[in-house]
Amino acid sequence: MRILKNDVLEAPSFKFIILLILCVVHVQSCKNDKKKNLDETPEIEKENVIEIITENMDFQMIDTIASGWNTFRYKNQSPQTHFFLIDKYPEGKTSKDAEKLVAPVFDSAMKLIMDGKTEEGFAEFSKLPEWFGEVVFVGGSGLLSPGQVGETTLNLKPGKYIVECYVKMSNGMFHTSMGMTKDLVVTENDSGNKPLEADITIEISSTDGIVFNDSISSGKHTFSVYYKDQIVHENFVGHDINLVKLEDNANLEELENWMNWADPKGLIEPAPKAITFMGGVNDMPTGSTGYFTATFNPGRYVLISEVPDASQKNMLKTFEVR
Repeated sequence: MRILKNDVLEAPSFKFIILLILCVVHVQSCKNDKKKNLDETPEIEKENVIEIITENMDFQMIDTIASGWNTFRYKNQSPQTHFFLIDKYPEGKTSKDAEKLVAPVFDSAMKLIMDGKTEEGFAEFSKLPEWFGEVVFVGGSGLLSPGQVGETTLNLKPGKYIVECYVKMSNGMFHTSMGMTKDLVVTENDSGNKPLEADITIEISSTDGIVFNDSISSGKHTFSVYYKDQIVHENFVGHDINLVKLEDNANLEELENWMNWADPKGLIEPAPKAITFMGGVNDMPTGSTGYFTATFNPGRYVLISEVPDASQKNMLKTFEVR
């Protein structure tokens, strides 16, 4: 008996087989789509990352976070070099106090220093409020060049903090005076996050400088930064870690001098040519550990601290990635 094509399509048993096949394919497709969607979930959702964006002189970020370990992904979408530093101010003090009572003193002092009146400039710091000596720097990112993204992981205790950037404009005015301060509340609720697993460890101290294994391959790496000690250097701040990519014509002496904000030409726009700041871990107290993550292409790099005469203090360390 000859069976026509239309007859086959109309046969109930054949319809059932076709329907069954379609259902199996649909279910498998849904599973694959679900797996694909999970795989494509942005890291910011899977890792519970706190995003910070700077487009001008601002910190675009949430103002309340959980305590404990948190990863901050800082995107510098502005045309200037920036970092973020988290300060623990005395109880009752806010970013308004920083803007009204602290920033003007630094601006006034810097103007005198840039005019060649160094002694008068440093004398201005005596006008800082007495409570300013109680401010504790608890970490943040290293310097970031325009267009760069840095990831820094910190452990914060509950309390009220201030986020700031004190890189200088070309006229010597600090970014803090341009609006780069923000209040941050860290709640009692713990984030539940764990410290990162680092594949490269760094120790930094006033006695030994920066100590690490400089055999670094290309690709993504996570660094732990342990602050063996912390002191106040000649420029009134502590040591930190900044990762820098060097081009062939980069001038290390120029970079080293630029890293000292107390120098009239230090930490001021524009940043030195032929270098790219890639983040790091900012000033932290003795015994603290912070983390930062960076992706390396082959080339020359340097880890440098924001202190005067970094090379003499073993806080300028060059290395090559192959």
